[in-house]
Amino acid sequence: MVIVDAHCDSITGAMDKNVNLYGNDLHFDLQRISGNWNHVQFFAAFVDPLEYKGFEMQRLIRILDFFQQQAEQFGDYIAICRNFTEIQGALDSGRLAAIISVENGGALHGDLSALRVFYRLGVRSICLTWNFANEIADGVKDSEHGMGLTAFGKEVVAEMNRLGMLVDVSHLSEKSFWDVMEIAKAPVIASHSNSRAICSHPRNLDDLQLKAIKSSNGVTGINLYPFFLNNTEHAAIDDIIRHIEHVAAVTGEDHIGLGADFDGVECLPEGIGGIQNIGRIIERLLILNYSQSFVDKFAGGNFLRVIGEVMR
Repeated sequence: MVIVDAHCDSITGAMDKNVNLYGNDLHFDLQRISGNWNHVQFFAAFVDPLEYKGFEMQRLIRILDFFQQQAEQFGDYIAICRNFTEIQGALDSGRLAAIISVENGGALHGDLSALRVFYRLGVRSICLTWNFANEIADGVKDSEHGMGLTAFGKEVVAEMNRLGMLVDVSHLSEKSFWDVMEIAKAPVIASHSNSRAICSHPRNLDDLQLKAIKSSNGVTGINLYPFFLNNTEHAAIDDIIRHIEHVAAVTGEDHIGLGADFDGVECLPEGIGGIQNIGRIIERLLILNYSQSFVDKFAGGNFLRVIGEVMR
């Protein structure tokens, strides 16, 4: 079984806390998954649009540089991967396969050439906004603007499709979401979003949105943040299971995966202290008599399919 987690903020957290990625007190480190290196991890370079307004690109460059230094220092354990072939090579060599994503496309500063430069630096996925409007689109907290995807945003989506980058619709407003789905020419992902039918938080997706991601042949990654699971700070593994069950009922077993949001949230469900406990979700699904095929697809197979189709 290969586990693919489509979203964590651990590299940004490690840089901000001046700790390394091998061993730390964050939700994720390399040491805690030692012995289970069949693991593909999307590392989000999170650029807070409020804290770094006007300096988003500089912030992103600092995070990417820090990540590269960590990957070089701990190269026996981790490899930054740009496509499916490199992922397979990392796994075959017993290393974690790391994919660089960007959380908040505002770091492009409205410049398409920046997108191409960051692609050359290894970025393979971009969450177009982080809650608030930027040059690309409205975020979920700016939905009253009604702007949706901007003209520049449409260029970004088209260029990401051309380059072979994953377009991530988590954090978008509904209008922005539907604008993306109308023009995207490749599978779209929601890296860390849950079901609004189960939990009415605005960061979650309704059934029509889940079906649209399915129609693109994309994947929705289940988020472990308790407030996205049940609108409180207290949740359990069975709350996660409820979202898995609903999304799978809406989209089928080929369009659901994991987007834990480790180190991007201040609390986690009971029994999930970090990456070391991710197997408890898998175990719970097997106890509930989900098929091995379903579990393999949820754990990583579905995201691997999309990576193979899109990333190059």
